[in-house]
Amino acid sequence: MIPRIYIPGDSGALALGAERVAKAVRAELAERGIEAKIVRNGSRGAYFLEPMVEVATANGRVAYGPVKPSDVKSLFDCGFLTGGHHKRWLGAPDKIPFLAKQTRLTFARCGVTDPLSLDHYKAHGGLNGLQNAVAMTPADIVKQVTESGLRGRGGAGFPTGIKWKTVLDTSADRKYIVCNADEGDSGTFADRMIMEGDPFVLIEGMAIAGIATGATKGFIYIRSEYPHAVAVMQKAVEIARRAGVLGVIVLGSPNSFDMEVRVGAGAYVCGEETALLDSLEGKRGQVRAKPPLPAHKGLFGKPTVINNVISLASVPVIMDKGAAFYKDFGMGRSRGTIPIQIAGNVKYAGLYEAAFGITVGEIVDDIGGGTATGRPVKAVQVGGPLGAYFPRALFDTPFDYEAFAAKDGLIGHAGIVVFDDSADMLKQARFAMEFCAIESCGKCTPCRIGSTRGVEVLDRLAENIEPEKQIALVTDLCNTMKFGSLCALGGFTPYPVMSALNHFPDDFRPTPVAEAAE
Repeated sequence: MIPRIYIPGDSGALALGAERVAKAVRAELAERGIEAKIVRNGSRGAYFLEPMVEVATANGRVAYGPVKPSDVKSLFDCGFLTGGHHKRWLGAPDKIPFLAKQTRLTFARCGVTDPLSLDHYKAHGGLNGLQNAVAMTPADIVKQVTESGLRGRGGAGFPTGIKWKTVLDTSADRKYIVCNADEGDSGTFADRMIMEGDPFVLIEGMAIAGIATGATKGFIYIRSEYPHAVAVMQKAVEIARRAGVLGVIVLGSPNSFDMEVRVGAGAYVCGEETALLDSLEGKRGQVRAKPPLPAHKGLFGKPTVINNVISLASVPVIMDKGAAFYKDFGMGRSRGTIPIQIAGNVKYAGLYEAAFGITVGEIVDDIGGGTATGRPVKAVQVGGPLGAYFPRALFDTPFDYEAFAAKDGLIGHAGIVVFDDSADMLKQARFAMEFCAIESCGKCTPCRIGSTRGVEVLDRLAENIEPEKQIALVTDLCNTMKFGSLCALGGFTPYPVMSALNHFPDDFRPTPVAEAAE
């Protein structure tokens, strides 16, 4: 049997040297005259172990990592093609603690299969959900998704089934499915991992959404900073079309659904659903006033489902295993699993898929291993650049939409960025205002002007100019932005600012120069 070697082609692994490792492995195979197949799989998400090379043996796959090009010769000397021991030996990938403790539903195939092999996809349960869907009525599909409790994984947490039902019930000569893959939040990479590591699950989810709502055309809007994801998705769409998964006849059924990939223009605000629609239509990405909702008048004025990548990629398992199976995971109104992305100053960075209910402290301390610097954790920001900063006092908060809202926080896209005790929270608050000012589409005054004034106020505070007056002013300004902005960019910017101010007040009251000198 020809040995099979798995070397990730995922962007995260490439950034850590996977391409150089692949080149070294090819050279070593040629030098030793060994015939082997190299599969460029996706990453399993344990980025602290990347590049993680795996080899298929008679006793299952064996992993090694993090592998450097300089390790390759000694790996072959140790017999790694048959799972031989080496200083980089990790054993069976699914036994690695970081991976073994996860509940992988959406990411079950990531890092396991060849991303562009439809046969691999089918062999690991792929297309089962779509096969079930084509045999059901649209209303029954929507009912199953609704009963599963699936909520939008892009930030708002809106029930997916309700959104689909609204589009299904709205009459129109054309309807659309739009996948929001404009993943711009700091510390997030789940969408990219799915697109690069298991693209067919997203295609399958979009096809199911199309059949459920009567939409015959879909668009994946991918941020321009993801060239590898764009390339993989484009190839996967072509493969799916040739195989009859997409097209006029979906899997031999009377249903029609086709899709295409569109590349964003580099604007953070285009992650907001209506700005994304304007961009898709060839316009400048600006936020639209609602109503009308996109479900009634969306892309080109037609009823449109807009879902995040993870929302759509979660649908196939629901349609395969059933609503009750999926709903059995989680807590409260937060059902199923959530891919938590652990980043920042943390020892074990990566993607961790778990059922809702795990606490912030468990994620940071137990799974993430604390800070990479070894210093105490000062704060974590959950939900991207517009997410609140949580101090250790809030680390008992469970990952649940309502639990986070009760603590003035946001789960958002479930990105967690860890900071140690050297972080200056006044500077972090200023960054939030500056980020909003730079990324604002400019359509509404609270966001456009409020963020600019916010930077100025925080700069005066940093200079210790009438600090109490500046704190009162920024508090009032945040209140105006929160309730007066047209979209979440201006509306959520107060979350990092006010959480930093409330939980770390000492950072906002610099020691006067005279006192410091004494």
